[in-house]
Order: sequence, then structure tokens, then C-alpha cells
Amino acid sequence: MQKSLTGCSMDTTDSVLLGYQQRWIADESQLKIAEKSRRTGITWAEAADATLTAAADKKAGGRNHFYIGSNKEMAREFIEAVAMWAGAFNKAALEVREEIFQDDDEKEILTYVVYFPHSGFKVQALSSNPKNLRGMQGNVTIDEAAFHDRLAEVLKAALALTMWGAKVRLISTHNGVDNLFNELINDSRAGKKRFVVHRITLDDALDDGLYKRICQVSGQPWSQEAQDRWRENLLNDTATKEDALEEYFCVPKASGGSYLTRVLIESRMVEAPVLRFEGTEAFNNWDESQRIAVMQDWLEETVKPLLDALNPALMHCFGEDFARTGDLTDIVPLEIGQDLKRRCPFIVELKNVPFKNQEQVLFYIVDRLPRFCGGKMDASGNGAYLAEQARYRYGSGMVEEVKMTQAWYLENMPPFKAAFEDDMIAVPRHEDVLSDLRAIQVIRGVPKLPDGNTSSGKNKRHGDSAIALCMAWSASKMDTIEYAYHPVRGHDRHKDDIKPRQIRTGRGLRANRGSLL
Repeated sequence: MQKSLTGCSMDTTDSVLLGYQQRWIADESQLKIAEKSRRTGITWAEAADATLTAAADKKAGGRNHFYIGSNKEMAREFIEAVAMWAGAFNKAALEVREEIFQDDDEKEILTYVVYFPHSGFKVQALSSNPKNLRGMQGNVTIDEAAFHDRLAEVLKAALALTMWGAKVRLISTHNGVDNLFNELINDSRAGKKRFVVHRITLDDALDDGLYKRICQVSGQPWSQEAQDRWRENLLNDTATKEDALEEYFCVPKASGGSYLTRVLIESRMVEAPVLRFEGTEAFNNWDESQRIAVMQDWLEETVKPLLDALNPALMHCFGEDFARTGDLTDIVPLEIGQDLKRRCPFIVELKNVPFKNQEQVLFYIVDRLPRFCGGKMDASGNGAYLAEQARYRYGSGMVEEVKMTQAWYLENMPPFKAAFEDDMIAVPRHEDVLSDLRAIQVIRGVPKLPDGNTSSGKNKRHGDSAIALCMAWSASKMDTIEYAYHPVRGHDRHKDDIKPRQIRTGRGLRANRGSLL
């Protein structure tokens, strides 16, 4: 079907549709994708395409057109745009109707429809339930595809309609590099999929007259200076540079899935051990003195050599993520190098270990950190006990009890990520550490761990080492004074024999509000 855009010449300055909108409509590919900047009007142009298709008779290639948006407001806007285009194209159409659609689950859903009585076809907005496309026949537009919770299922149902010649269009801004929408684009560009990809960045739209059109509609005079200022304000108003690139320049960020990419994490990994102690049923039922003795032996044999190898001239801090039975407690020391790079010499993980023994392990490690300068601990739920005991032992200025809130994630995860990007952190090269760090996601704009297990291995995990590492990184930025200790005399190195003393030499960082950079 050759589309005729009445009143729309190919002169992008004077036409109703701008150049990139016209090119989108003119593309007759059965499968096509628009990866786009926000508010560039591709959906509006798609409504024109749907109107021309539904208004044409069957011999001319006419057919139904189904629109699937991510919310009710988008659905109504699209159908109202179809009605507007029908009037502009002088195509007879009934006014927008609200109808009740009953899905396979016997639920009644309100839909919006425009009928074209001459052709017998319609444009209808459906909900995002993939079952609603079953039994339908016609073209399908999936709008803001990257933000659909069940894009794979919706797309599966839509593609089945192509057997009889229907067309499928995906329109969206990006929502992370690991999103299915981005995967489809990459596969299409690699020749693995048949989708034709249209890329419309903000600058592409401006080159085709987007801001001139905005000025025309709003009655403002256009000037290059005003356009440049408008563009700069849009970019500056985004929260981060990554957001600006994703929202306006079609560059997906590592957020729709993992917050940190595998390549980035692996590039910051070094040889360092991950030590584990798991409490058995027998161990946990022993008398406390027996458990302490067994744990002390393990610490002396396994952890002490690593602590003895730490550089006494460098400052050290720690982070901790707590768990009692389900997940793991991770204790992460960090060495702050003279180059200000933070290096993790080892990680200790405890699974199903009683509170008193977790306290024993924590104190054993922290008591022996050279030039100890601070720690942060998970104080959520049962973790509050251990964090409180550590604060009593080392002082409120040295140990911070952290509640894992949205605000904490927003404040601490971005600089933690920047440490990886700037090569200012080194972490153990270990599969579980990689898995934990990869588990961090952007959820409703907040980089955090999702609910539930993040690993399907033998040991169920919940990003344990990732949180402890982030805690340690944050602790390395604390504005504290150093701690040091009298040497332990004799052969008994039980924790109760170690008496801390405060050295008021400071870190020389008070004027920098805790920043080492």
C-alpha cells in the first residue's frame, strides 16, 4: 500500500510531519523498531500510519491496527491522535469510542476504538496482556516497549500475526543495556533479526526541525541561540550524564539489568581469597566456650596469616553485610593505598553462624587492621545487634550502623560505581563476588539489590559481598580518626585480651568533609 500523506510534503520545514517522522511512515518493512529520544513525536507519526492503514480497503492493503501502550493515558492519546489524523486526511471515521473488552481471564477491560465504516477496519488500543492479541488480526504497535513488564510475551503474541501479512512496530526510548528491547536492536543490526531499526536522537530531531516546530506551535520566535539553550537545559536537567545519553541519544545504560557490567567488574578483579566458615548443626549446638575455641583455631589458621600480611603503613577500614541463616554475612576489609586506590585483601563469609561467633570473627579481624580508620555495618533486622556491639567496642565515630534504605542506596551506590569506572577499587577475583556485584539493578530509579535470592548456586545469596564492598567503600570516605592497638603479649590472642587505644593523629581529612579525593 502506497501511503499518501495529504498536506505532508517531503520539505521537512513546512510539512505537517518532520523528516524523521515521514521516513518512519514511509518504511513498509514488516518488522521495524524506533529507538528514539523522548518527546520526538514518533508515536504521533505512528498514529498517522495507523489511520491510513485502517482507512484503506482490503485490496489496497487495509487492515486493523492494534496499539499496546504501557498505561491507559497513552492508549487514549494514541486513539485521539488517530481521530485527529482521520479528519486531517479527510477519512470518514466514527468518533472515539470506549468499549468493554473481555480477556481470556473473564476480566472486563476498557478499551478505546476508532472505526472506519468505509473500509470496515478499526484502530484499537489494547492492554498489555499478551492474551488480548490472541485471535486478533492486524498490525501491532508496541509503544514504550522497553518499559513493558512482559515484552517477550507480548512480542511473541504479536509476531504470530505476521503469518498472515500483519506488521509489528516497536517504539521506545531505552531502558538499560540488558533490556530485551536493546537486545532486539543489537540482534537486528547484527543480522540475526529481521527488524529494521530507525534511530532518532535529539540532535537528529533538531536537525529535522523539532525545536522550530515547538516554537511554531507555542508561538515563540526561533533562533539558533534559543535552540542551543533549550537543548543544553534538557541535558543539564537530567540526574546523570548516563541518563541524558539514554533519554536523548539512544545510548542504553547498564541499568535495565545489571548496574555494573561484567566487563567492568572483571577489569577490577585481582587475586585475593574469599574465606568461608559454615556453622553445622553440631557446631551450633555446642557450648559457647567450645564454639569460641573452634572458631579461634579457624581464625588463627586461616585468617591470621592474611591479617599479618597487611601493610602496617596504610590505613584500613571495613564493611559488613549481615545474615544469620538464609544468606551470608560478609566482612570486607579495604586497604587505602597511597595512590588512594582501595584494595580488598580478602573477604570472610559466614553462613549459619551464631551471633556470638560472628562477633568473635568481626572483632578478631577489625582489632588487627593496621591504622584502622572506620567501618560501616548492616544494622537492618538482626544485624542491629552486631553493629551495636561494634559501635560500643570501637566508638560511634568509628563504626556507623547503616539501615538499608532507598536514600542510602541513592547516596552510596553511584560513587561506588564510579570507583569501578575510575579504577579506584580492586576486589577479589571470584565467581560469587562477580555474581553479587552483577546482581545490583536500577529499580524504579534506585540502584539496589532486588528482593529474593540473586544466585541459583548451592549457596543461596543476596548480593552479600556487593553490599559489604559498598559499605567498605563508603567507610573509606568517613571523616574519622585512626585507631591503633597495643601489641598482644603471650600466646593467648583471645579477643578479650586485646585492648584498643585511640591515637589522635587524625587522618588529615576533616577539612575535606571525609573525602580522600
